Amino acid sequence: MNNFLFVASENDAIANCKVGGVGDVIRDVPKQISERGDRVHVVVPSYSRLHESGTFKASLQLNLRGISYTAQLYEVPAKEEDKNISHYVIHHPEIEMGNLGGIYHHDPFEPFYSDVIKYTIFCTAVAEAIKQKHFGKLDIVHLHDWHSSLLLFLKNYHPQYSCLKKNRFVYCIHNLALQGIRPFENNYSSLQNWFPQLEIDREALKDPRYADCFNLMAIGIRYADAVHTVSPSYKQDVLLPSAAPEFIGGEGLENDLRQADREGRFHGILNGSDYRPETLVKKNRLFPNIATAIFKQLQKEQDREKAAFLAHTGEKIVPFLKKKPNFISASVARLTEQKFYFFKRSPEALLEILDRLEEVNGIYVLLGTGAADYEQLLRDISYKRKNFIFINAQCEQVVNSIYRDSDLYFMPSLFEPCGISQMLAMRNGQPCLVHHTGGLKDTVQHVHTGFAFDGKTYDEKVYNMVESFKEALYFFENDKTVWKQIGLNARRMRFTWKKSVDEYYKLLYTFNPADVRVA
Repeated sequence: MNNFLFVASENDAIANCKVGGVGDVIRDVPKQISERGDRVHVVVPSYSRLHESGTFKASLQLNLRGISYTAQLYEVPAKEEDKNISHYVIHHPEIEMGNLGGIYHHDPFEPFYSDVIKYTIFCTAVAEAIKQKHFGKLDIVHLHDWHSSLLLFLKNYHPQYSCLKKNRFVYCIHNLALQGIRPFENNYSSLQNWFPQLEIDREALKDPRYADCFNLMAIGIRYADAVHTVSPSYKQDVLLPSAAPEFIGGEGLENDLRQADREGRFHGILNGSDYRPETLVKKNRLFPNIATAIFKQLQKEQDREKAAFLAHTGEKIVPFLKKKPNFISASVARLTEQKFYFFKRSPEALLEILDRLEEVNGIYVLLGTGAADYEQLLRDISYKRKNFIFINAQCEQVVNSIYRDSDLYFMPSLFEPCGISQMLAMRNGQPCLVHHTGGLKDTVQHVHTGFAFDGKTYDEKVYNMVESFKEALYFFENDKTVWKQIGLNARRMRFTWKKSVDEYYKLLYTFNPADVRVA
């Protein structure tokens, strides 16, 4: 039996610990490993709240900033119990709840400042817990995105954690655009501040563009025994330099990724989805669930402007409680440049789509929270257009109903490492309209399982996005046979976690002590 440790920022196997797709992966992959008879431990930060439902396991004494820190390890209950999987959180007062989904911080003036602080404490506490064998004798440590990669720094530079060299470290890149870049020194979130006693190799740790900064994403790529992206096409994308906004590739780390590829350490493995019958939700609950979510949010909302917008959204929902529209297009995503850049730069394209939807008595439902400028843009459009329903909140029941009840799932991402939303929509027989990029290339085929748009220039992409939307509506209105067949084809697709985790075992988890990378 192999013994695994998963280290991440999100985990949807426990309550209230998900913002994006990382949480889905950390929920589903351990289940597959468990079914093979192996043991899995999963650890995430507590964000000052998740430990409250847990059982205290240990105090972890850390030496940070030249002083003594004490973090606590708690075991927490899972939504679904599994005898081979244990879930933990690390609690410390400086591992704070973020303002994005209660997890991440948005620091507009010093990007990653708050998050690097809390994940530095978190990763050091995890290293101490490994050292004290609270997870047993580990074989493989699977790290996810830059939030966990400091463990590789500690493995190679901290003498107290040289024991980590006994384990095989696998590093998953969920989103290369977020890299955890901070200064080496002269800042509270700098390496020098947290580890003043360590001798480090700045050349090996530095960001390729900013010589006075370290890059936690780069550290993961450079020091892991195996590195993987969450789709084959995204792997190919990131080996090339970015030329934004037409193409988002390696984001400055393409040379590091090419080196990992030459060394046979870099792989692209498509994420999966859960196809168990119990994952399906009741049909025709979208508008009642939206109304309930808005009402609950209104009861606790203290910001008058946000409360007014919630009331406005509720008013727009009322007619659909009695009679639903003829066509529902929908999106669920964090409001970021990655997800909705086309709308932010070209709002007239969104307005043209809404005009076309109005001709068929259709609406566009978009659920998400995130960057303030994106939220404001979408609120403004909601006030102007009656067939645009912007749900500026988070609600799992509404999200599940969107995947179940919509007619077309819309995913205009500027880039997409994999995308799980399109898989969840396709699972319910819902065609998707996507940008032909990254993992969306690997999952949606134009006029077969959905619709896709692309272009050589930005203007071409935006034009083709609108035209592809019109094409989808054409089939819906004028060729029901083709429309139904596209939905049926989408439902038949199977992106299973079993297939993905088979690849994990073959390419990532094969353990040979001679392969373990040391400084």
